Amino acid sequence: MPLYLIRHGKPATAWGEPDDDPGLDEAGKAQAIAVARRLMSLPADQRPRAVVSSPLRRCRETAQPLADALGAPVEIDSGVGEIPTPAALGAAERPGWLRSAFTGAWDEIQGDIDYEAWRRRAASVVAKRENTAIFSHFVAINAVVSVIRGDDRVIGFRPGHTSVTTLRVDDGALTLVSLGDEAETSVL
Repeated sequence: MPLYLIRHGKPATAWGEPDDDPGLDEAGKAQAIAVARRLMSLPADQRPRAVVSSPLRRCRETAQPLADALGAPVEIDSGVGEIPTPAALGAAERPGWLRSAFTGAWDEIQGDIDYEAWRRRAASVVAKRENTAIFSHFVAINAVVSVIRGDDRVIGFRPGHTSVTTLRVDDGALTLVSLGDEAETSVL
């Protein structure tokens, strides 16, 4: 059964700005509607039946049009949420920390949590799903894909807003079917 990882739509504030939980801007809202239509146009046996979202507003707002079309609730799961920032860093320091983290391997990320364990947890949360659309973030999607590929790089690809990465679950193991569309990003 298919499983879809969808990056949230374009947020209302630019990356690195003070609002750490922005909703979608007008383009992002249009992207959310378009990705819902795309997923609803799939053959019935390929269409998601459940919707899961990161707790952050931009993901919840991206997930809602699909949930409405399916008549399903949006289940919130922090396991597909944004990568946690070290407690000692302020919001203004997050962009620099992320840029540094993105250039290396998971076990090289500086912080007060075990980011390798965070990566494995994200993949484990996803592997428990089938026929589900999971709305998440650039880094969390990379975390799951890196586990599947056995790739220790933090960034292995650059999913664009509302790109759809397709996975399959076979006996609890994730298989990558196709990566979502890539885009230039201000993150790196």
